[in-house]
Parts: sequence; C-alpha cells; structure tokens
Amino acid sequence: MAVLNKIRQRSLFLILIIALALFSFVLADLFRNSDALSARSQNTVATINGKDINREDFLKKVEIMQRQMGPNATSTQVMNRVWDQEVREAVLSAQYEKLGISIEKDQMRDLLKTALAGNPQFSNEAGIFDEGKLNEYIANLKNTSEEQYQSWINYEQNVAANALQQNYFNLVKAGLVGTLAEGELEHQLEGNKVDIKFVQIPYTKIADSTISVTKSDIQAYIKDHKSEYEVEASRDIKFVEFKETATVGDENAIKDDLKVFKTGRIKDKDGRTDPIDAFSAVENHEEYINLTAESDVKFQDRFVFRESFSGIVVDSIYNLKKNEVYGPYKDNGYFKLTKAIGFKKILDSIESSHIIVPFLGSRAATAETILTEEQAKAKVDSLLPLVKNNKAKFNEVANEINTDGSKGNDGSIGWVRYSTFNPLAFDPAFAKFLFDNKKGSVDIVKSQFGYHIIRIDDKRHEKEGVKVGTIARKIEPSEETINAVFRDASNFEIKAKEGDFEEVAKANNYAVRPVNGVKALDENIPGIGNQRPIVRWTFEDEAEIGDIKRFTISGGYVVAQLVAKHEEGLMAVEDASATVLPKIRKERKAEMIKERVTATTLEDVATAENTTVRTALAVNMKNPTISGAGREPMVVGAAFALEEGETSKLISGERGVYMVQVTKKTPAVELENYQSFANRVETQKSSVVNSKLYNALKDAAEIEDNRAELQIQ
Repeated sequence: MAVLNKIRQRSLFLILIIALALFSFVLADLFRNSDALSARSQNTVATINGKDINREDFLKKVEIMQRQMGPNATSTQVMNRVWDQEVREAVLSAQYEKLGISIEKDQMRDLLKTALAGNPQFSNEAGIFDEGKLNEYIANLKNTSEEQYQSWINYEQNVAANALQQNYFNLVKAGLVGTLAEGELEHQLEGNKVDIKFVQIPYTKIADSTISVTKSDIQAYIKDHKSEYEVEASRDIKFVEFKETATVGDENAIKDDLKVFKTGRIKDKDGRTDPIDAFSAVENHEEYINLTAESDVKFQDRFVFRESFSGIVVDSIYNLKKNEVYGPYKDNGYFKLTKAIGFKKILDSIESSHIIVPFLGSRAATAETILTEEQAKAKVDSLLPLVKNNKAKFNEVANEINTDGSKGNDGSIGWVRYSTFNPLAFDPAFAKFLFDNKKGSVDIVKSQFGYHIIRIDDKRHEKEGVKVGTIARKIEPSEETINAVFRDASNFEIKAKEGDFEEVAKANNYAVRPVNGVKALDENIPGIGNQRPIVRWTFEDEAEIGDIKRFTISGGYVVAQLVAKHEEGLMAVEDASATVLPKIRKERKAEMIKERVTATTLEDVATAENTTVRTALAVNMKNPTISGAGREPMVVGAAFALEEGETSKLISGERGVYMVQVTKKTPAVELENYQSFANRVETQKSSVVNSKLYNALKDAAEIEDNRAELQIQ
C-alpha cells in the first residue's frame, strides 16, 4: 500500500517520463528515416525555383507522352522529354509571373481563330472562321469523349504556352538595342588594322617528355579552374556478358524440323504421328505456312523482285520451276524453305500524289489535329468529287490542307518502287492501291496515317517478279542451351564473389568489359543497350565497391562488378589529366621559352631560336587571326596596344610564344553616322534570344532534381 501511495503521489512525474520516452522513440524513428519528416520528399520529382513537380502528375504526363512517342521510345527517353517540358514550363512561368503577362480569354479566342482559320470544319459558307462552330465542336467533345476532350484541352494549353513564350521573347528582344557607341565600336573592331612582323617560337620545340607534371600539379590546376571540372556523381563498373546463342546442334535440329515439310514425311507431334503434306504439293499457302508449319515469318501474298533476296540464294530461287522448293538455307537469322508459287511481269516504279486528312489517333496526327475518324472520312468524301477529274484543283487542295512534306509540292509523294517501298512509310493499304491500279486512278484510301485521296501519276520499269512462300524458323537457342548459359552465369557469379573477378573471368576465357562514368540517370550501357536496372543498382546506398551481381538482359545475362564510386564535385585527377596535362605543359613551356630568350629584337630572337621573321598584314580585332600562325587573340590584342614601330615583349599565345613589331597602323575610316553598325549589333543581340535565353534562365534557376533518388526511371 505504501508503494501504491508513492506512485499516486508521483503520478504527474511518471506521466512526464513516459511522454518523454515516447517522444524520443518517435524522434529516433524519424531520424532513422529522414524522409518521414516530410511527405513532400517522397512525392516530389523536382523543385524548380520553389515550384514542386508532383510525382503522380509527372508520371501521368509520362504515360501520355509514351502513347504519343510510341513503343519504340524507351521509358527513359519519354521521361526525359517530359522532364525537359516541365523544367521549361517552370522556368519560363516564373518569368511570366514576375512580368505579369498571361493569356486572357479574348487573346485565347484570337489565337485559336488564327490557328484554325484554314480549317473548313470551323468556317461558314463564306469560308470565314465561325466561333460558334468551334464552341459547338468543343461542347460535343466534352459530352461524348473525355479522352478527345482532354486532347483538345492539351492543344489549347500548347497554343497558349507557345503564345506566352513568344510574347516574353518579344519583350526581351524589344529591350535589346544597339547604341551608336556600340555601332562605332563594331566598326572600329573591323576597320582598325595593323600590319605586323612577328617571330613565333612554337611549343612543339620542347618535347612533352621533358615537362614533369605531378598529381598534385593537376589537382592544384583543377582547384584553380573549378567551373571547368565540376562533374555529376558517377560509377565505374565492369561486366561479363553471357549470351543465349544457338549452338551447332541447335541449328541442325531446326534444319531437321524444316526438312519434314519439304519431304512430306510423317512428323511426330505430342506423342502421336500426323501426316504432313509436302510443301511443294499444297495450294493454300497462307494456311499451310502460317498455321500448319507455324512459320516465324508469315506469308505475304505479293510478288517480289531479285533484290528482295540475299545474293547467295537469289539465283537458286529464281531458277526454281513453279511449285519447286529450295532449302533449308540460312538467311538473316533464320533457316528457311522457299517455294516458287508463280512469276509475273510487274511495273516497278510508281509516281503518285495525295491529299491527306489525319484524324485523332492516326500516325499523321499533330497537336493541331482535331477531326475524329468519322469527320475525316466525311471531309475526304466531300473533296473527292472536286479533285477526282481536276488535277489543278487536286494540287490546290493538297497545298492548302496537307500537313506532311508534300505540302507546297502539289501533294507529290514522288516515285515509289514496288521492290523497295518502306511499309513504315507506306501503309499496306496505300501500297496496294498504288500497285493494283492503273495510271490516272484517283480514289480514297484509309491508312494508319489518316484518310488519303491518292492519284497515280505515272508507272514505269516493268520487271520480272516472283511470288514465293517461305517457311522460316528463327535461329534460337534450345532449352538445353539456355539452361547451360544460366549455369555458366551463375557459376561465374559465385566464383567471382569468392575470388578475383578478373582472374576468374580469365580462367574461363570470358571477356571483361569496363564501363566508366555511368551517371545516375543514364540508360544505356555500351555494348548491351538499355540497362536501367544495372545503373540503378550502382547508385543504391547498399551497393559497395567490389560488389558483384547477376542481371537478366535480353538474350542472356550480365554479371557486373561495381568498381568505383565518384561523388558529385570536382573531377578526379585521373579523369581530368587528359585535358589538364596539355594545359599545364603549355604554361610551363611558355615559362621555359621566356626564361631562355634574352634577345630584344625580332631578328635576334629568330636567330637564337633558328626560325624566321614573318609578316602578317591587315590584322583586325574582329577576327584575331595571324596569317601563318592561326587564331591568336592574346597576341593580336597586344599588337593593337603597341605604337607604330614599337616591339613587344614575349607574349604567351595559343600555339607558342611570340614577339611582335607593329609596322603600320591603319585606323578605321570615320563615318558621319554609325547607325548601320548599331543596327547590326541589335540584330546580333536579337538573334541569340531564341537560342540562348531559355538556357541562360535554366542555368540561373534553382533546380533540385530528385529523379534518381525516387527511382522513377
């Protein structure tokens, strides 16, 4: 009871002790995970001039950009594109806010009117832009398609952003003037000229091997020129690649599989025997090649020319009789059986023109594309009667509405060869129309690029074509080979962790490939392509120098070792030596030459250094080049500081040490007015705004990039 009484008496004290203990526990946990102090650090891709870029919003934009750029663009390329856009928008927005410039509703209406003025969908009967039609179109999108309405919003935002940027750039340009004083200086830099005599003592007279440069010398130079040698954090690695490639046994098995279709023998399949028709006897080639033979290259029902085949097999295929089969033969990563189905004379070259109307989602769609597929079809249907039998009208419409390279060229696509047309540039439906119709044909064709009205202008060059059927098997490693490669990679990883990476590789005759200077947001590893997992691993906090890890890559494995970590800051001496050494040597050579040369006249210096006195005429400051010596701004500047007849002391230049004597000074002709030169200066200033203004703002901006820390790539 006495103990309980004491506890009751000191209850407040105990409560404070417990509270403090809990508080310290929470604090300790927070310090162990500093990110928990701020949810912002977990969800902010970057902070630019105080503006946060939210992770979720950023990734949504990446998703949209990925759809726009297509499957061939890597995730890193897409993210970098979005990053550049976000940084640009943030940097420029800060300037817009300071100046108080914006795009208001009335100006936005005028911008859309200008952008859409030539679009008949938004024009009235007189061909004049009708704002009511535009409002009706937007309202319809909003009610019927959220995705298309969002595309329209993005289009409006792009139009506004471009207008804001142009307004801002114009404001900056308006503040850049060329004064008369600047014009006079420009004139004098060009017009003031000196004739000189000079002696050049090239640095090459002193061998590099005689100049001793220590590691501390390089280190001191780097510290004195910090801005030139600041680097991002990077990593050095080395790796061994294990490729899953087919063995000779794998290739023989593939050939044996193909021979079954050539001979028509019984083929064992899934534990039972099925009869296989001989390839030479079948008539339904598409079904046999694609389904029965399960060819890795599908049947194409078209004629081809000699150039479609590799040189080693072309004669063998062209010498086949109808229904004869050639192979198996090796060609471009496949084993193939090829059957001659038929021969035909074909006009190879076709000249054509088109009118193209892209629609939302088509490959030719741009930011300005607003038509749905149905609207695009209605538009070409209305245009066809106008242009079908009227070449001049066809050309006029093509020049007015086309958005590709044929605009302004009467819609001309030029000549297309049947044997070499690119299916990525010419949709199959487009190509079929060209090669299946006569000269002069005009009609509508839908392709992946949009709706076309195609006109065939000319056809020529008849050639012998052959239609073939080909059963192809990709040359790939067998399951047994794949398992063997996995075992080799795993065994190497284990042994390399136990011993020396290089020695274990050498003992197994594996090639070790070093890669230096890998940066946190890099994507490619030379020789093995896009390998973000490897890059991310090297920058993980847990990864230590000497660590080894196996990675699965396309077509095999990589076993990599982390060799070195280079933190953000000044470049390491070893990395900087390649550029610093020549500079230090040049400085020391200049000192040595100046110390040994005691002569004070050009002739005496030339005699002492076994060289000659040379002449350069009409040298100016605008282009500080000395004939026979090259660009030497320091030397030319020193010459202009001399009086006529005066000789300089020794001058350190880019390519050697010089002594100069001015033989003649010709001042620029005085003008009554320097306005033309002032105008030139103003033009020069204005011309760099578009190319340099944004980069200057970006360099001056405070950008905190968290992409690497958040591992979003």
